[in-house]
Amino acid sequence: MAKKKVVVAFSGGLDTSYTVMKLTNDGYDVYAACANTGGFSPEQLKKNEENAYKLGAVQYVTLDVTHEYYERSLKYMIFGNVLRNNCYPISVSSERIFQAIAIARYANEIGADAIAHGSTGAGNDQIRFDMTFLVMAPGVEIITLTRDKALSRKEEVDYLNAHGFSADFAKLKYSYNVGIWGTSICGGELLDPTQGLPEEAYLKHVAKNGEEELRITFEKGEITAVNGEGFADKVAAIQRIEEIGAAYAIGRDCNVGDTIIGIKGRVGFEAAAPKLIIEAHRLLEKSTLSKWQQYWKDQVANWYGMFLHESQYLEPVMPDIEAMLTSSQRNVNGTAILKLRPYGFETVGVDSADDLTKSKLGEYGEMQHGWTADEAKGFIKVLSTPLRVYYGIHKDEKR
Repeated sequence: MAKKKVVVAFSGGLDTSYTVMKLTNDGYDVYAACANTGGFSPEQLKKNEENAYKLGAVQYVTLDVTHEYYERSLKYMIFGNVLRNNCYPISVSSERIFQAIAIARYANEIGADAIAHGSTGAGNDQIRFDMTFLVMAPGVEIITLTRDKALSRKEEVDYLNAHGFSADFAKLKYSYNVGIWGTSICGGELLDPTQGLPEEAYLKHVAKNGEEELRITFEKGEITAVNGEGFADKVAAIQRIEEIGAAYAIGRDCNVGDTIIGIKGRVGFEAAAPKLIIEAHRLLEKSTLSKWQQYWKDQVANWYGMFLHESQYLEPVMPDIEAMLTSSQRNVNGTAILKLRPYGFETVGVDSADDLTKSKLGEYGEMQHGWTADEAKGFIKVLSTPLRVYYGIHKDEKR
């Protein structure tokens, strides 16, 4: 009988390394697939490939979906200025969805009988992977050894060592998830709600002092230039902004949020590019969108970010939200100017042909040109009518 094919979502970490070896020894043909959304270096990917074959995989592939991740999600997160709890740029949670989609697609291509991942039963990722596989690869078995067997790190390390695979899987004080849209940090002081992360917990540190101006140019809401340098490749533009902002250790914060499974979680992160891009984009929108465009875009963007986090990317309403977000960006053109300094930045201004503050009808706080003084007084009197009616009847309620 032919062996069953199983695709392992392979990150190179302890859980997925154990999964590759255990399933190989259990008689499966293991296909190790690393879905890269911008968090792996070429050196890491090469090491993953070497280790996958050492662990017994019959095939290893890297599925690079970084640009797909931008086109199908990051772009809309920028359009919507999406920050969960007005804080976290939804880094890992959105990446996991596209990693899962890539794995499911690959499993379908090779006719896999099963898909395996290394999630535990205590976090959000198990939901993001399982739900995506159930929808995108219906009928394919889902295997989760770490979750189902409640395996400890020691059990997994001992198994690997006993079967001839030796690697440094020592438990570290902090765990990191690195991606193009930021790095999340778990463990250490974050387990104590009264503490923040110390300097040594972060991967990027201050390398520049003083101040520096950063200019980000947008066309229809998408980045086209950074400090005057044009970028057709939006991923490259994000990486350039990350390089500039990380030198000042910008984008550090800690988020406390509600997990999908119902408990609260605390995560630290460093995300220079997302923070700078979102605030630059928001600044430009303030000048180029109408009041009600901004209001309604914020409402749907909040849902978009929540659905991404809650593993609802495949919900049919998401393309509808994306359509509105895209439409809202038709006049979001121009350059946002920021001033950077160690650990922080400030917004300075915008340069845009679509800037609505350049109206000939008046200059705020200075002089009106589109109405007379009497017209202004009449407008104010009419505007006050509902209040005058109410308090005229309810005189005892005047504040």
